[in-house]
Amino acid sequence: MSRAGTFLLSAGVVLFVALLGWQGFGSVASMLAAAGWGLVAVAAFHLLPVVLDAAAIGVLFSPRDRDMSIRDALLARWTGESVNSLMPAGQIGGPMLMVRYLAQRGMRARDAAAVITVSTTMQTIGQLIFALIGVALLGSHAAGGSSTSVRTAVLVVIVLIGAMTFGFYLAQRRGLFGRATRFASSVAARFSAKRDWSSLVTRAEAVDIAVHDMYRERRKVAASFTLSLIGWIVGTGEVWLALRVLGHPVGWTEALILESLGQAIRGAAFAIPGSLGVQEGGYLLLARMIGLPPEAALALSLAKRARELLLGLPGIVYLHYVEKGWQRRRLARVPEID
Repeated sequence: MSRAGTFLLSAGVVLFVALLGWQGFGSVASMLAAAGWGLVAVAAFHLLPVVLDAAAIGVLFSPRDRDMSIRDALLARWTGESVNSLMPAGQIGGPMLMVRYLAQRGMRARDAAAVITVSTTMQTIGQLIFALIGVALLGSHAAGGSSTSVRTAVLVVIVLIGAMTFGFYLAQRRGLFGRATRFASSVAARFSAKRDWSSLVTRAEAVDIAVHDMYRERRKVAASFTLSLIGWIVGTGEVWLALRVLGHPVGWTEALILESLGQAIRGAAFAIPGSLGVQEGGYLLLARMIGLPPEAALALSLAKRARELLLGLPGIVYLHYVEKGWQRRRLARVPEID
């Protein structure tokens, strides 16, 4: 991990511990203990939005990828989310491993990169729409100066994320991967003039072509966006169910406000591994707007952390064994030299 990553993770841990200490860990822990096996039900429910996200990836598969199935998309989505949730790789680690996983399953690397790039873009746009729905509901649900300040802060976050997403989209349309690789190769050539980077640049330009071709298939892209947005909305059920098993049931509107704006706040802290501390602070801030006790907000965040562990740890273990199996098969194909 880089020094910046270590610093951000440390800051997140300090904030996380401080928030728990401020609210009292005992009351939060007793609430989680009372939920018991209900937390397993919360983790099981999360599989539904994961399946929808996998479908958003699967609709982008090309007819020439006949061997690829929704199962491959589901496993890629599961392992990618596991890495994003539990590994200090930022939000870029998951998509990169999803590309690698699909390529190992037989998809051409450039097509896998195009599928994950476009689906990730559509998922981010879906999240922005979802967050705007939450802002609108917060405006009609809560009144007062504190509500207005929260809405303003969240809108600023949405605008910033939206600007970055639009910039990412424009970069894709203008040859993001080829340009980035040419720039990186020009810098690297100053330190290692002997290495030939031309083949890497060619592969990156092939990814750009695949991305351009995919955006021309507007029905597929629209379907990916629609499934991603539905996935975000269905994910509201996780918050609704979690608060119910924690003994603080809320209505669907309140659950949607918490999920949509909580995810927006978490997304703004993408540089901090797992958004540690920021997610908890976001739920504490939003809880005041809907009349939820602060200890219940922290318990909700910890219930989500428990879900990440329950689903994420098996995902990372699975990814480890898949990688080992792929390496063994690759070495088996290398002919021995007498």
